[in-house]
Amino acid sequence: MSVLLQDIEGPVATLTLNRPDRRNAISDALLAELSAFCDAPPEGVRVAILTGSGEHFCAGLDLAEQVARGADAAMAHSRGWHRALERVQFGGLPVVTAMRGAVIGGGLEVAAACHVRVAAPDVRFQLPEGKRGFFVGGGATVRVGRIIGPDRLTEMMLTGRTYGAQEGLALGLCHYIDDDPLARAQALATEIAGNARLSNYFAIQGVARINAMAPEEGLFTEALCTAMAQTSPDAEEGFRAFLEKRAPRFG
Repeated sequence: MSVLLQDIEGPVATLTLNRPDRRNAISDALLAELSAFCDAPPEGVRVAILTGSGEHFCAGLDLAEQVARGADAAMAHSRGWHRALERVQFGGLPVVTAMRGAVIGGGLEVAAACHVRVAAPDVRFQLPEGKRGFFVGGGATVRVGRIIGPDRLTEMMLTGRTYGAQEGLALGLCHYIDDDPLARAQALATEIAGNARLSNYFAIQGVARINAMAPEEGLFTEALCTAMAQTSPDAEEGFRAFLEKRAPRFG
């Protein structure tokens, strides 16, 4: 049985982490499949939904799969996570995640690489690595740190505290709370799929990078994105649709 289920309906692909007996803990094989999909999505897919089978989104790295490693091998393993989640964040597809239950450790790192996050009321966000003698290795110091700030991230890692859905919403760990997160994610994905491709592309590729730049470089890059988007055929269609008081039909 595949560890990553794929269900494609029109422009939306639903990807399901499929290890419910392990609370969808991330194995190397599962991470590789997720990265491969984001690197080369099927033709016609414009948005991906990422969710988990069963009662949980993802309980993190599969510790049962771990073996004794030297420092060089441990660093290489962490860098493999970095490469895989970079494909999720910057692969070109908007990714909406629908989360239930555990969003812990590596599961939170995966969620933080997604662009829109929908949580069920029972969601639990946690980074417990410090309580086990580990340190985060899938990008939390960068992605989660940018969401909640380095000071709060440090406290979260030191204490192992758990945030619920409402606290996560206030902090930005999720953008929506819904009793049926998958249905909400599907509605959002359909809406996003109707946007102009270039607008979605620059939202994914531009915003995170621009915010990592010095202000002047960021503003210059924003102007480049603006120039390319506003001179595209989709922008012309959007302008015509506005004047004709109809919904745009983007290519």
